Amino acid sequence: MSDRPHVWLPGTGTPPLLLLHSTGGNEEQLLPLRAQLSPSSPVLSPRGTVLEDGMARFFRRFEEGVFDEDDLRARADELAEFLTESEKEYGVPAGSWLAVGFSNGANMASALLLRHPDSLAGAILLGAMVPFADAGPEDESLKGKRVLIVNGNHDPMATAGQTQTLAGNLRRRAADVEVRGFEGGHTIDPRQLPGIKQWISLGGL
Repeated sequence: MSDRPHVWLPGTGTPPLLLLHSTGGNEEQLLPLRAQLSPSSPVLSPRGTVLEDGMARFFRRFEEGVFDEDDLRARADELAEFLTESEKEYGVPAGSWLAVGFSNGANMASALLLRHPDSLAGAILLGAMVPFADAGPEDESLKGKRVLIVNGNHDPMATAGQTQTLAGNLRRRAADVEVRGFEGGHTIDPRQLPGIKQWISLGGL
């Protein structure tokens, strides 16, 4: 098993949640979401392995909003391998994870979907941007995957254009994508959580 720092919380429900924190967060940051979104689900919450001015991230960037895509690909591959190890360690069915990512974590979740479609059952992307400039091929590699994008209408980073492009790129791969906006910026809006919980419960994941 990898020595990557992480939190594992066992549970009897579904889907198993993969929590991916934002820049400067850690494996504890999103744990409170479990109680509000899917209280009985098992949870895996890994820490990003890249440091930027002492802050943990899942991949490098050249500056705000400009990603090091080569590093992102490599880190997505590493995380996919970590998920495979964790499935064996904790008895989780392969590829059954529902990723819940915020900001940097949401971008990593998108990259995982695009590079390793079999690693996730779906994703909830909060404050999400476009991970790769190239839209990629039009195929059915994400068929059957549900994705919910929840971005603030006044988010200076995850702009309306970013949101539209991200949704389009995932739909190019046949993902079932729903986009929800809210009056706010680059944050997790607690008013959206009951609706996200309902989205999870209706999904049959």
